[in-house]
Amino acid sequence: MTTTDNTNGQPPKTTLEENDTPTHPEKSNNSQQEAIRNVLTSASLSPTSEVIAADPRVPSISASAVLGESDEMPAGTPQVSGYDFNRCTDGRDSIEGTATAKQQLSNAESDVDVLGDLLTNFGTMGFQATTISQAIHEINRMRSWRLSDVPVGAHFADANSPELEDPTVRSQIRAKIFLSYTSNQISCGQRETIRFLVEHNMVDVICTTAGGIEEDIIKCLKPSYMGDFKLRGSELRKKGLNRIGNLIVPNYNYCLFEDWFSPLLTKMHDEQDESIKEFIATKAAEDDGVAIPSPYWTPSRVIDRLGAEINDESSVLYWAHKHQIPVFCPALTDGSIGDMMYFHTYKRPGFVLDTVGDIRRINDEAVQSYATGMIILGGGVVKHHVCNANLMRNGADFAVFVNTAHEFDGSDSGASPDEAVSWGKIRMEAKPVKVCCDATIAFPLIVSQTFAKGSVSGWKQSVKDTRCWLGSDE
Repeated sequence: MTTTDNTNGQPPKTTLEENDTPTHPEKSNNSQQEAIRNVLTSASLSPTSEVIAADPRVPSISASAVLGESDEMPAGTPQVSGYDFNRCTDGRDSIEGTATAKQQLSNAESDVDVLGDLLTNFGTMGFQATTISQAIHEINRMRSWRLSDVPVGAHFADANSPELEDPTVRSQIRAKIFLSYTSNQISCGQRETIRFLVEHNMVDVICTTAGGIEEDIIKCLKPSYMGDFKLRGSELRKKGLNRIGNLIVPNYNYCLFEDWFSPLLTKMHDEQDESIKEFIATKAAEDDGVAIPSPYWTPSRVIDRLGAEINDESSVLYWAHKHQIPVFCPALTDGSIGDMMYFHTYKRPGFVLDTVGDIRRINDEAVQSYATGMIILGGGVVKHHVCNANLMRNGADFAVFVNTAHEFDGSDSGASPDEAVSWGKIRMEAKPVKVCCDATIAFPLIVSQTFAKGSVSGWKQSVKDTRCWLGSDE
């Protein structure tokens, strides 16, 4: 056994060389253990530290690894703390069972905002509870933002807009909010959450998938039902029942949708052909360079028409039409609507969807904004389409993603907000949040502490006379 010199400032090293093999194992083993103890009691992971192990029988290298000192946490760092449910039961425990007591119990329950208190506490709960708390904060920031929060001359638009120097004008400019969601959010009960936001004109731009359009209309015609994740597909297929997770949509619902949509599609085709004639006549009469509206239907115009025709207050699209909130769907043909259009081509070819018109429109929605916020439920096309539109203005100022996708496979669905920063889809100074959670759990909780917090009328008063762009008619 030999001990090397500590010539480089490192702790002494103990080695057992081949010629140190003991000839009397029992006696030599005792001596060896004593030597190791004596050496390691004065050893440490740090050359400047003292002996860590109070008990010399504990190897100090192990003690220093397990019992090493920590740096002090910065002042003000929040401490981990869960919600104390005693706060909502203490007032009830002392109430007896009389009629008066029942009234007291009712009063005690109304005095405690358990949901609000719980979600406030989420900030120090840890894990995804904390990201939900951060999402609540981020959405409240995007809703309350006014250009007056930014000093004159510090905003990118100030240099070319002298009218923005007026403090009153700045106080009337708010952030434009993009809401994006996948079709399953309409298939499930999240539809009612989204409808609330649109009904009260709380978002400015919507993007969804084909299912997010047609399922909204279908639910006005016939309901969906609760099922189970484990129902066998082969048995459901025989019965004409379509499963979406643990939901069931009878195939008959889609038959009703075809009966409703097909005549409307024929009517829109008629209107398109008439518009083409007017377009040609106008084009011949106008000078070159004059902008003439396209005679073709963009997906957003089709969707607006659906909202007008359904005339049902339970519909998201009904309220979007009523408030003229644009609803974009770059993959409108990827579902039942596409099926109907496919069948229509055999009866009458020539109906055209102008997707270029919509890409111009959604990009302009982002560009013509002094600040933007993105709330994106799910991934895929609805996530990228809105993020890419905000790239056109060098990124959104606020962003909340809610999805369960991961980034290890390089998908855009799972990409973190920081990856979006690298592309310029979110601004470098932004504080985006990603919540890794089923949106049916997270988003209603988030809405309860943001859009639905306080009175709707009070919020409407706070945004009265505000706009997102001076050139708009809001």
